[in-house]
Amino acid sequence: MPGAGKLDRKITIRRFTSVPNEFNEPVETWSDFLPNIWARREDVSDGEKFAAGQVGSSLRSRFVIRSSTASRTVTPVDRLVHEGSTYNIHGVKETKEGRRRFIEITAVKDND
Repeated sequence: MPGAGKLDRKITIRRFTSVPNEFNEPVETWSDFLPNIWARREDVSDGEKFAAGQVGSSLRSRFVIRSSTASRTVTPVDRLVHEGSTYNIHGVKETKEGRRRFIEITAVKDND
């Protein structure tokens, strides 16, 4: 798995938040939770789907990041942004490198 030199990409983890506006009404938005963190990316699979007469394609990737107190709170409710593309997180787990060294995030982006 990765050593420090193999983390050669920058990603941002975004989290859905709700903040009040000037009328104290909740405004829901995606905000940067972990901005510009180093990661390693490995594309796992790509695919096409045909539904209701439409064609779509997607790319499944694995991103490995350093484990930290904040990165251990990442869940599939969050989103990942890499090179201008937004990925939906499908899974988060600790790698086999040893306890609390690295986190592996499996994420999918739609190519449509």
